[in-house]
Amino acid sequence: MSKPFISVHDLCMDFNDTRVLDRVSFEIPEGEIMGVIGRSGAGKSVLMHLLRGVEQPPTKGSVIYHMAACDRCTFMDMQSQAGKKCPECGGELVAVDTDLWNENSNGMKSRVMNRTAIMFQRTFALYGDDRVIENVLHALDDIGYPQENAINRAADLIDQVRLSHRMMHIARDLSGGEKQRVVLARQLAKNPAMLFADEPTGTLDPETARLVHGMLINAARKNAMGMVVTSHFSQVIEDMANRAMLLVDGGIASIGSPKTVIRAFAKDYHEIEESEPVELGGKILSARDVTKRYISVDRGVIKAVNMVTFDVAKKEIFGIIGKSGAGKTTLSGIISGIIEPTSGEMNILIGDDWVDMTKPGIDQRGRAKEYIGLLHQEYDLFPHRTVIDNLTDSIGLDFPKELAIRKAIVTLRMAGFTEEKSKEILNRYPGELSDGERHRVALAQVLIREPRIVILDEPTGTMDPITKQDVKHSILNARDEMDETFIVVSHDMDFVRDICDRLALMRGGKIIDIGPTAEILAQVTEEEKRD
Repeated sequence: MSKPFISVHDLCMDFNDTRVLDRVSFEIPEGEIMGVIGRSGAGKSVLMHLLRGVEQPPTKGSVIYHMAACDRCTFMDMQSQAGKKCPECGGELVAVDTDLWNENSNGMKSRVMNRTAIMFQRTFALYGDDRVIENVLHALDDIGYPQENAINRAADLIDQVRLSHRMMHIARDLSGGEKQRVVLARQLAKNPAMLFADEPTGTLDPETARLVHGMLINAARKNAMGMVVTSHFSQVIEDMANRAMLLVDGGIASIGSPKTVIRAFAKDYHEIEESEPVELGGKILSARDVTKRYISVDRGVIKAVNMVTFDVAKKEIFGIIGKSGAGKTTLSGIISGIIEPTSGEMNILIGDDWVDMTKPGIDQRGRAKEYIGLLHQEYDLFPHRTVIDNLTDSIGLDFPKELAIRKAIVTLRMAGFTEEKSKEILNRYPGELSDGERHRVALAQVLIREPRIVILDEPTGTMDPITKQDVKHSILNARDEMDETFIVVSHDMDFVRDICDRLALMRGGKIIDIGPTAEILAQVTEEEKRD
């Protein structure tokens, strides 16, 4: 068996009076891919941060790295390399055990962290205005890679993540999957001995996610790199991990083979009963011949949305589906007023007036935007404001304190929290919540504005099946209690099957067909199901 690379002993983490990690102990051998699975709030992201050595120290316990340190320079390697020469300076590699959170580590913590890297689920962390190769060159420059060899090394890394055909593209113009692959190339530039991947493909469509998973596995093998991968999705753990761990309420409920752990995870999963059909109202949105063209130096004229026409009824849950690049996100941006179309009409019913979103001005787009909520898949919360502040004054809602608390609790319940949990998290900061909980707070941040239409861009991208059911329940409840209308942009076919009244199928910027959910899903190709 490989030597242990990380040993975790009796790890505990408390936020105020709430324990989010409880006496966690395990080891990760050198080169192992460890999968960590659990529901939202189980403690996965907190554990990941403690393993990496970032944010707050644990309340109790230790994270020990077993490594080999050069006696001449700052290079560190796996402990199995002890006694060999340092590849950087030729010095001797000496076995050391470093307690990552021990204040008396004499600078060893920073040396250990230089050999680790992390990928987050929603933060692409790219230089948006720079080209792909420039982003990778920045990462090489950060570690002091020799400039004379940097371009060839950057090109090799881009080729490794299969993005050579996007090397000169501006980063902000890439798709979500392409951005995540650039992030991977930037992390691999650091030559890490351990990569922490926190829901690395949660916001990607299934086909792109499988591509990135394969690249992560190949990178681990090629670079003799260990990995810790968190996910809500059992298939991710089964595809990637050598061994798996199930976290439940901050403790290890099961650890062993991925299949054994996944069985334990699935044991308490139950579907929510199907809701009764809802009587829809008249039209609230009417789009006519909406077109959006971009001009790209590399690709010429791009018709991201091409002569799109559709209607949405009051209280309807209307889904927009299609492959990556089909035009879904661009269309949702036009509906929300973020993107101005090249031509066409996008009419929204406000009171008794039809307002054209394609026309600027406070009586047109400006008026309608106030009543349209958008939850983007790359949502963000104010990290230094509490949940109650994020929901009220930090987004410009000036409520008296008593009313603010009441309104926040009601809205959090609409977003899938219980009343007890809603009260419990009001004074917590986003960093003290799980990723799934942060997603629901972001949804509540949209709902508290009382919009007429809510656009959800990939609302279930990072969620476990049980949390998806919570979100489904919150959307249906918001429709029933608030007469809310939802437009759902998603590649999650199971989710849209469960929740949408009708679907629009997009291909190449056009709507190919619109109709009842079951009829449109019957037309989806195998490739689109994988995408």
